[in-house]
Amino acid sequence: MVSPIPPGMACAPLPLVQRHCRPLGPDAALDASAVERLLLQLPEWRVEGSSLNRIYTFADHWETMAFVNATAWVTHREDHHPELAIGYDRCQVRFTTHSVGGLSENDFICAAKFDALLALC
Repeated sequence: MVSPIPPGMACAPLPLVQRHCRPLGPDAALDASAVERLLLQLPEWRVEGSSLNRIYTFADHWETMAFVNATAWVTHREDHHPELAIGYDRCQVRFTTHSVGGLSENDFICAAKFDALLALC
């Protein structure tokens, strides 16, 4: 079988929103430089301690709950679940990967998918 990629040419990684979460071992925690590189793709997100955080704001409770329900579908599909704090017009999201004791690529993948949901609202 012939490879469609010419020798010496590397494939560009898929954007975070197009990737899927995968099971991880304890050695899959990201180092600080990897976290910084991935944060460049998610300008609204902040790292606080060992979690990736963002607060989404909405016009009212209806929009907030629609977003929360959409995120439930994403997190079920990806099998990677955040902590959510829900208010009338806001939803605070906090991702961390407990199995690695910090941040993993899975956190950033789901964060990108949440941002993509917001674009649909």
